Order: sequence, then C-alpha cells, then structure tokens
Amino acid sequence: MNERDALLTTAVRAVETVDGDRQSWTDEDRSWSSQAAAEAVGEGARAADFIACRARFALDRLRPRDPGFVRVVDGLLWRGWIAALVMVLSFAAGVLIDRIGSGQNINLLAPPVLGLLAWNVAVYLLLLVNSLRRGGKPARQAGPVRRALVAGLAGSGRRLRQRGVAMPAAVLPRLLGDWSQIAAPLYAARVARLLHFAAALFAAGILSGLYLRGLAFEYRAGWESTFLDAETVHRLLSVLLAPALWLTGSLLPDVDRLAAIRFGVLPATENAAPWLHLLAATLFIVVIVPRSVLGIASGLLERHRRARLLGDLGDPYFQRLLHGYLAGPAQLTVIPYSYHPAPATTTGLQRLLRRVFGDNAQLTWATPVSYGGEETLPAGGHREGHGLSVALFSLLATPERETQGAFVRAVRAMGNGGPVLVLVDEAPWRARFDPDPRRIEQRRAAWRSELADLAELGLTPVFLDLAQADLNAAQDEIERRLEGSA
Repeated sequence: MNERDALLTTAVRAVETVDGDRQSWTDEDRSWSSQAAAEAVGEGARAADFIACRARFALDRLRPRDPGFVRVVDGLLWRGWIAALVMVLSFAAGVLIDRIGSGQNINLLAPPVLGLLAWNVAVYLLLLVNSLRRGGKPARQAGPVRRALVAGLAGSGRRLRQRGVAMPAAVLPRLLGDWSQIAAPLYAARVARLLHFAAALFAAGILSGLYLRGLAFEYRAGWESTFLDAETVHRLLSVLLAPALWLTGSLLPDVDRLAAIRFGVLPATENAAPWLHLLAATLFIVVIVPRSVLGIASGLLERHRRARLLGDLGDPYFQRLLHGYLAGPAQLTVIPYSYHPAPATTTGLQRLLRRVFGDNAQLTWATPVSYGGEETLPAGGHREGHGLSVALFSLLATPERETQGAFVRAVRAMGNGGPVLVLVDEAPWRARFDPDPRRIEQRRAAWRSELADLAELGLTPVFLDLAQADLNAAQDEIERRLEGSA
C-alpha cells in the first residue's frame, strides 16, 4: 500500500473506530464504501487493494460532508516541493557563506570549509557506531535532530486545529497518533535523504561561490594562530588535505613556505588558487561523494518503505472489512428460544451484529423455538458455508440446564460445530421490573450457574440490553466471546 492510500486508510479507520455512535459516518456509509470498493477492484484482488480503494471512496464521500476533516487529512500528505525547497536553500546557503576570511583573504585555519569537514566526519563516525550497534541493520530513526524533523513532518509534532471539522473531537488525535506511528519509519528514511543531499549541496554551494568570486576577485591565502607554529600547521594541513593531495597528486608546501604566508609577515599571503583547488578536492571526496551515496541509499530505503506502508492487515478492524470481500458476507442465523423479540430488540441486534461481522452480513431470523422444543432443531446443519448461530434468550426466563442448556447444544450441533453466540436480552426484564443493578446481577449469576457446563465450549452467555445497547462495549464483549467459541 503506497503512502497516500495508507494515509487515507488510517484516516477512515480513525473515523470508524472513534465514531462509535456512527453519527458522522453511518452504517449505510460503511456498507456503501465496502460494496463500491468490491465492485471497483473485482474478485481476486489483493486485500490491500480492496482496503485502499474503500478508503478512497470513503474520503470522496466525506469530502462534501466534512471538508474540514478532509483538509486535515490532505495536509498530512507529503509535499514534494518541500524537498526541492530544502535543496535550493542548501545550495544557496553554501554560495552565500563563502566569505571565509576578512575581505579577500582566506585564512587556511578558519574557513567554513574546515568546520564543514569536521562536522561531516563526526556524522560518519556516528553513523558507523550506530550501524555497528544494530548489527548493520538500517536505522528507523536517528539522533535528536532527525527525531524532531520526523515528528514534525509525520504529524506527531503538529498542533491540532479542529476549526471546521465536524467529526468527533477524538478523531483527529487518533488520526495523528496512528499516522505518526505508521509513517515514522518512512519519514526517518526521508529525513535522512534530505539531510544527506542538503549537506552535499551545501558543500557544492560553497565551492561554487568560491570559484565564481575567484573569477572576478583575487583571493589571497594565509594563516594565523595564537597557539600554533608553522610546523604544527603543516602537520594539521597534511591530515586535513590528505584526500585532496592524493586525488590531485599535489604536494603540500613545506614548513618554510607556510611560515612565509603567515598573516603579519611581509610579504604576507599568496595567490589562493592552489589552496582553493585542494579545498575543493577535499570537499568533493569527504562531503559531496559520501553524502550523495548516503542520500541515494536513504532514497532507496524510503522508496521501499513508502510502497509497503500498512502491510500488516491482521488488525481486527481490517479483518472485519475483509471478511465480506474475501469470504463473502457473513451468514448469521438468530434463533430465539421461548422469546419473541420486540422491534427495538430486533433493530438493536441487527446493528450490533453488522458492527461485529461487517456491514454486508446477512442476518436471518428463525422462528422462535418453543419451551422444550429444542429437540425439533435439525441436526447436521441447516445452511451452507460457515455461518454463525445466535441463541437468543430473555433474562425474564428462568434458566435451566435441561432446557436452555440443551437448546444451546442443539444449536451448536445444527451448525456442524460452527461458532455459536449465546445472548441474553435484558430489555424485557428492565421494561417489567425496576432495573436495580443488584437484582440484575443476581439474575445474571443464576444464568451463569445453570449454563456453567457450556463454558468449556466457549459458550459463556453475553448479557445485553438490546433495546438500548452500548454498541462499543457490546462489540468488544462479543468479540472476546467468539475467540473461544468452537
């Protein structure tokens, strides 16, 4: 999944995860997005393609409804012009900073060239040490400068501006938190690429400025120091300019010649052209070439990571979306036992099951089984494929192992060992009696006790007020129960 699709998918997941009441993004919206994406990608497409296509349809549907939120999402996309601007500014800064001495004099011990050399050598040593610590594996993030840049560019360091956003307030923090975590490895490689190429262009700018000004003005080279004598300076320059001396085949002037161009000695300085060539060759070998190679390597790593964002779709959110596309709509059969659900209960259960099993879940209501009629259920399966059976009870009923327990076992046998969900609706109890939490908990305890032998099969009952269920809590409870259902 590429960067843009990963961002859109993260945005839609934040909306669908946080908007539990489904006011901003309804069940109809979710179902439409899934169906449109399935039709667009066709059968046999990769799971990631379906998820990404669904996110694009969802954002297009949200754009006229909540343009403020869509602007926030669009603002998190990487802008290619940022890299171009950084490159131009780096080169321009190098051109403008070439004032390496007073007037047109070049101090061989104090130009920005030597500071740039020292800085880059320090960077190489730090990269080497970190690489050895990681066993040669590429870093996902580096020092504090890179971490700060990654946080800012990936979104975690941004201030939230919710003006004009109709989504619930918790959606934006969830989006920024998820995206900054997902995109951090990508932005670590991206920032490394920018910094390496910026350093190379900064050095190239310094050299360009020196040579351009050298065409119109004569630079004079010399040196001065409070603590160093000519012999020490000779040894220092022999080390600093060693790469350039090797590349050009030149020889460093001897100690006497260096002593002769010390500032304050007459005649002071000499034409700086040979020294400029040595400095240029040194920057080319020590800065421009290595930084360019590191920038190319970081760019390849960035490209690799950009094409593989959100590669793991094992999250329950993605699995619910993929179930209807890869395996077809979930087949759900609700079988009430000695209970005729009210319309509010029917509507509440439909919303809940579609939330758990996907918007395309196909829900069938079986004829309620009369008390003691569990033996009338057909054994060996009543449907094709792998569906789920919901044994629905009323909390008003008196639980008995020989009746309700036997009914659950019969439902399980009817489904060929497929998943079974045991739901106990509290709505009738709350409508008839005072909803005292203590009495309700006592009633729940009685049900758990009578159906305790079913716990070994992962069939522990779930207690819900289906007429006004807390859908978020109910969804979590059902998913936990299904994990142990066999």
